[in-house]
Amino acid sequence: MKNLTPLNIVQELDKYIIGQDKAKRAVAIALRNRWRRQQVKGELQQEIMPNNIILIGPTGVGKTEIARRLSRLANAPFIKVEASKFTEVGYVGRDVESMIRELMNIAINDVRSEMMREVKDKAEEKAREKIVDTLYPPPPVVPNETKEETHKRTERYNRIKTKMRKLLNEGELNDREVEISIEGAKPAHIEIFSQTGMENIDLQLGELMAGIIPVRKDQRKKKMKVKAALKYLTDIEANRMVSKDKVNREAKKRVENDGIIFVDEIDKIAAKYDHHSGADVSRSGVQRDLLPIVEGSNVPTKFGIINTSHILFIAAGAFTTAKPSDLIPELQGRFPIREELSSLTKDDLKKILLYPKNSLTRQYKALFKSEGVSLVFKEDAVEEIAGFATQANEKMEDIGARRLHTIMNALLEDYLFRMPDKTLNKIVITKTAVKKKLSKIIKDEDLSKYIL
Repeated sequence: MKNLTPLNIVQELDKYIIGQDKAKRAVAIALRNRWRRQQVKGELQQEIMPNNIILIGPTGVGKTEIARRLSRLANAPFIKVEASKFTEVGYVGRDVESMIRELMNIAINDVRSEMMREVKDKAEEKAREKIVDTLYPPPPVVPNETKEETHKRTERYNRIKTKMRKLLNEGELNDREVEISIEGAKPAHIEIFSQTGMENIDLQLGELMAGIIPVRKDQRKKKMKVKAALKYLTDIEANRMVSKDKVNREAKKRVENDGIIFVDEIDKIAAKYDHHSGADVSRSGVQRDLLPIVEGSNVPTKFGIINTSHILFIAAGAFTTAKPSDLIPELQGRFPIREELSSLTKDDLKKILLYPKNSLTRQYKALFKSEGVSLVFKEDAVEEIAGFATQANEKMEDIGARRLHTIMNALLEDYLFRMPDKTLNKIVITKTAVKKKLSKIIKDEDLSKYIL
């Protein structure tokens, strides 16, 4: 994170997101400020609050992508939630605190995977020894055996075992079948779905009742190929070597200091209070429930209490029927930075098709290549596709870059259906081909509404 300066962050975001420079700068500064806070010594560190951001703009202009890429850059726990899915406490719906529990679950999985990768070599070594012992178990002890006979027998066993280990390492035994013994505690598992949001509460009765009720052991044998057994046993050994408490501590630390929560559709809970509208009461209720989480509060999870004071919240919404000023004043104050994202132009859509690392043209080329077909887009064809996408966004709802998905699918649908086809080796998409396929759909308003 030390080398991740705001300039570097923006450069990385540029690889995936076209335009929206002001929004990129804002999130880059917010991310860097978190590292800066952690360098501050003493009590002041706890007093420095994150720069929560509201991104304002229509759908499909890059709001979610900015937040998602930001979390990947920082290797931070990230979750996207939709504000409209939450309801005020007392109503049937999701509890606002569930976002913290979900973020913690994600962090636990990420940290466990990282720690398992760190011990993978040692775990694989142990797994190999287990497989060798299974394939060639130690010979039984012979009664009344002399020391010399025992020594010879042990030497022979070790010699053969070394050869077996060498064959295993070279992959010579991969197709041989082996029977693996699995033994582990099988604690009773209960899932409780609460009325407030169908929260999945895990109760591991094996842990709760340890020492009171004997835990049933689950013993079974499993037959599989040596290659599969090696992977299976490596995972088991790695899991055994990773400390559960250490995982929980690290995950908690990451969530509290580096966690990012992207609250989408925040405009759906922003509405002026109306005495005749019950829905608005619930909306303001969600805002009030959301406020302590954003301000900083302690949320209980099955992994411990999580303090939300330094989690970075990035909210987003189109704000077509409401304005950020329609949010309750206290919540507005907790999102001090507001950035407006502009609608995408024809030139932006053309760049989106060509330049990002995960551009649609590259994705479709890879899909066609999987069928042994080379797909080529002429430059004027890409410009024409961008033009049709712009027209569709103007005639109908503006869904930004997502319109490119529908346009590209309509353009390439016939080829996608025909493949694999021996007569198809190379497909060149020209401006004429794009016009021929899409002009009729765009002109016919009824047709375009259904297809695009």
